[in-house]
Formats: sequence, C-alpha cells, structure tokens
Amino acid sequence: MNPPALEFRSVTKTYSRSHLGRTTISRGIVDLTWEVPEGECFGLLGLNGSGKTTTFKLALGLLRPTSGEVRILGRSPADAVALAEAGFLPELPYFYPFLTPREALRFYGRLSGLREDELPDRIARTLDAVGLGAHGSRRLGEFSKGMVQRVGLAQAVLHDPRLVILDEPVSGLDPLAVKDFRELLGGLRGRGKTVVVSSHSISELEKVCDRVGMLKEGRLVRCVARREWEAASEGLEGLFVETVR
Repeated sequence: MNPPALEFRSVTKTYSRSHLGRTTISRGIVDLTWEVPEGECFGLLGLNGSGKTTTFKLALGLLRPTSGEVRILGRSPADAVALAEAGFLPELPYFYPFLTPREALRFYGRLSGLREDELPDRIARTLDAVGLGAHGSRRLGEFSKGMVQRVGLAQAVLHDPRLVILDEPVSGLDPLAVKDFRELLGGLRGRGKTVVVSSHSISELEKVCDRVGMLKEGRLVRCVARREWEAASEGLEGLFVETVR
C-alpha cells in the first residue's frame, strides 16, 4: 500500500515570543494525529486562529514541529523530492505586479523543474483551466483580488503535483470563479490527485470534500465523512457549530 499523502503523528507546534524580558508561550496546534490517504479531498474547518494555516506550514516544511512527526507522501517535508510533488496556494498569494500571468507561471514552472520546451503549452492549458486564458498577457498589477487568486490556483497545479494544498482558495472569487474552482478540483480528483483545502465557505467544502476535519484551539476535535453531513438535518454547518461551541 502507498503511504498516506499527508500524515501528522502527535504533532505539537508552540511559539515563543519575548518582549521586554517577558516570554510568552502559545500553541499553534496540539497533539495533532491525522492522515489523508492518496486520492482523497479533505477539508479543514476552524474559526480564525484555530491552527489551519499552521498545519499547512508544517506540512510544507515552512515550520518545524516542536514535537511529533510530519510526513508528506511518505517523506519528510524537508525532502525536495516530496515537495516537488506538492502544490500550495496560500491564503493571500502575491505576485510581482509588473509580470504577466504567463511570465509568473514560467518562473514558477522553472522553479518546479519543468522543461523549458513544455512550459508554453502547459501554461496555456493551466490558464484556460482557471479562466484566465484571455488575460495571460496583462500585467498582474491590473488584476482584481479574485483574478490574482486564480493565478495563485494556476501556480499551485501547474507542475501536476500529486498533493495540492489550498488555503482559503475561494477567498475573493466571484460566483463564476467559484464554479471554475469546483470544476478544477473535479479534474484533479478525476486524475487521482489528493487535495487538502481549508475554507470558511462551509457550502463549498460540502460540495467538494470526502471528509472534513474540525479544528478548535489547535486540536482536531472532530472528523466527519460526507455521509454524516448529508444525513444531518442542518448539514455540515450544523455539525460544525455544534462542535466548536
């Protein structure tokens, strides 16, 4: 059997802050044990400050756990081979405003090890997939927040990763862009990709996820499968409110 696409084993992350001789300790996540098998779409729900972004940063090696172990595709997040198979969209993607989407994606494609001769076709297909096929030559400084978000989605999937991690991917998107996002996820699922997505849009997670985990104060307090929220009278929203109150 293949190892899980993403695995946390008793992971705790604490932050230490010093100010005027006083040290404050806070915890980002606490004793998190969790795994996502390959091919699953898993959603993370939580109030602000519950630990979603910390979890993603640990998965990508941007932070190191204080204790416990994180594995991505069976490897350490510090392993370049594993990271080459992952795509990430941060909550607030940023691109140089003087670049065009094609130029930005060429830059990220080369960072991901894609061959120069395959980049033009791959970039064109990816821009079409996120609804920016007609805007590839415009400067990013002219783009709305939602359009920048689409470019962020494009860079996350450009190199055809096995694992895609999306932090608030529909933030700032208009209804048409949200529909495009769902179709993009459907295409990824159809090709056997693993998707881990956090969102404050509970209705979107209901539509695209197989399971949803609920974080509260850094702890994974509940994990529910699609059949559970489909059987619940108030759906996933009701289960979430019941859990975090």
